[in-house]
Amino acid sequence: MRAFSGTSDFWRSLKQEAQQIATNEPLLASYIHACILTHHNFESSLSFILSNKVADDVMPALAIREVFDQAYLLQPEIVDSAIEDIRAVFDRDAAVNDYLTPLLYFKGFQAVQVHRMAHYLWQQGRHQLSLFLQSRNSQTFGVDIHPAAVIGKGVMFDHATGIVVGETAVIEDYVSLLQSVTLGGTGNESGDRHPKVRQGVLVGAGAKILGNIEIGEGSKVGAGSVVLSDVPPHTTVVGVPAKVVGRPACQRPCDSMQQNVLEDNGQLDTTS
Repeated sequence: MRAFSGTSDFWRSLKQEAQQIATNEPLLASYIHACILTHHNFESSLSFILSNKVADDVMPALAIREVFDQAYLLQPEIVDSAIEDIRAVFDRDAAVNDYLTPLLYFKGFQAVQVHRMAHYLWQQGRHQLSLFLQSRNSQTFGVDIHPAAVIGKGVMFDHATGIVVGETAVIEDYVSLLQSVTLGGTGNESGDRHPKVRQGVLVGAGAKILGNIEIGEGSKVGAGSVVLSDVPPHTTVVGVPAKVVGRPACQRPCDSMQQNVLEDNGQLDTTS
């Protein structure tokens, strides 16, 4: 993982990548200039990209962008979290060789950033506008996250299509979710009713985690599993309903992205 001294350092790295792409691929030059090179900082570029993604015929990108820009100014930690999300994708996805690719092209990254804005607005009591962003997020990216859901930093939604996150769900820092994951309830009950996913967790494709349960730190949920009860820390579960089958071979399965649960039969490697 490359260390950055701050947002400015990260932004310089992004611009260098953008300049190289604009030079090597002339057909993308105007697009790269509009998204990256004409902007004076990372948050300006991010708000431009996201607002143009979620705008529609009635709600113009310019109006949405003003909301993003104001939030980034008042809560710069939203921008810091976006940088951590990009670093997470770069470090965990073997198909990614630069920092610019998630920002420009990955709907999982973009959907999480739109949610951060919806969550900010929800906390400000602007529920209707936050629900509008939730709706556009779902229509644009195929990812449905309730604006009240809490999502930490360093989070990767890999491929992302079909991910659903309920109102009282919590996803802590440094978590990886693959496509078609559901963090849902078990009925029409009210109150705290959705899962709490702790740091370092990896949730495989198509897994359904239902109810106010805890997925312990550093645990792994196998693809296609249905989880209906708490998962202890540093434990691998798989099946319908999910059962314990072993222990992950590293402290943070979200980093290794190792989804073969058959390999999780030994002792936890505490040196990882």
